[in-house]
Amino acid sequence: MADNEDRYQDGEAHDPLVDETEDAREENSAAARLFDIRRVIGGLFVAYGLIVGLMGLFDSSAEIDKAQGLRINLWAGAVMLVFGLLMLLWQKVSPTEAPNTRSDES
Repeated sequence: MADNEDRYQDGEAHDPLVDETEDAREENSAAARLFDIRRVIGGLFVAYGLIVGLMGLFDSSAEIDKAQGLRINLWAGAVMLVFGLLMLLWQKVSPTEAPNTRSDES
């Protein structure tokens, strides 16, 4: 009799397996957002942009002369940093939705 009470909550049929499936779907959605390609690309470009930019900030005069007076590492690092930040901003503004694996036949 207690088993029937668990199956009916608020006068409606209730199946615990459905709850487990919905929990798994929410976990898949979180995993899809975690491994969004924009986050990976943005993070890598930010990291490389910082490294190359710092190298360009401390370039020697010989390296600057080799690039015809242009601090090429500093500019390349700044461009990579801006691109990485734009990718992360895009991911933040427009988050991905997990694909719907269940076909709705309502």
